[in-house]
Amino acid sequence: MSPYRQVNSVIRALELLEILNRQKFTSIELLHKLSGLPKPTIIRLLSTLSNAGFVAKDENGKGYRITSAVTALSCGYQGAPLVVEAARPWAQELTKRIRWPVAVAVLDENAALVSYTTSAESPMSPYQGILHRRFGLLSRALGRAYLAFCPMEERRLILEILKRTQHPDSGLEMTDEEIHSMLDAVARQGFAVRASAPEKAASASLAVPVFEEGSDRVLATIGITYYNSAVSGGYAVNEYVPLLRTAAANISESVAHLQRKGIQENVPDSGPSRAGVPAK
Repeated sequence: MSPYRQVNSVIRALELLEILNRQKFTSIELLHKLSGLPKPTIIRLLSTLSNAGFVAKDENGKGYRITSAVTALSCGYQGAPLVVEAARPWAQELTKRIRWPVAVAVLDENAALVSYTTSAESPMSPYQGILHRRFGLLSRALGRAYLAFCPMEERRLILEILKRTQHPDSGLEMTDEEIHSMLDAVARQGFAVRASAPEKAASASLAVPVFEEGSDRVLATIGITYYNSAVSGGYAVNEYVPLLRTAAANISESVAHLQRKGIQENVPDSGPSRAGVPAK
């Protein structure tokens, strides 16, 4: 335990930043409802965060939003795997092309962990604040794309973990036979979709695996989410799945390149090469 007293104003400011990060614009009323803080306190904290450059007030009266300055708060974090670093430019490029948000997820024991998303860069994003969210492996497109394409022995082990841990979004209401049948169907069609809801959802998702170059190991999954009212399922499959596959292939190649680069940078300088060019 720390010998120092907790600075509550810092905790409250971080709480507001976390709430603001979940949507494009947030009103004082919504911040009050979600945080439980008094409105005068919220106003003072927003003023401080605004002066520090982390928050801006929308000129059209939509509320408050975070600024790009918040990215500096995580620039020292080294927890993201290499595949996320490799995926970032390809995900951004895909969003620029189709405008819908792209998400990249990695396996996190019994869930698909969203490690990168372009939701802030998409003008038509159906969601906000999914970064670092853990999605079900059997119910979400990002999770299904992992389980359907990973080696069978890995799939078996993951399903055993799911049975023990009972992730709330796991989809374990299905029988073992139904699970394998669904995953085999996903593998045959070459892409995954989000599980259908009892009532038609406002949005839908597609995802494909990102393989390690030259192997059947799944490094991550990449997917997009779109409004059903704007795009039909058939159009999405025909237009977006090929783009997702291309992005996944590019990510695999980028991962391999970064790995080779890392190896080369760690090789001691052995003097001139046989071609007479200094070794790098």
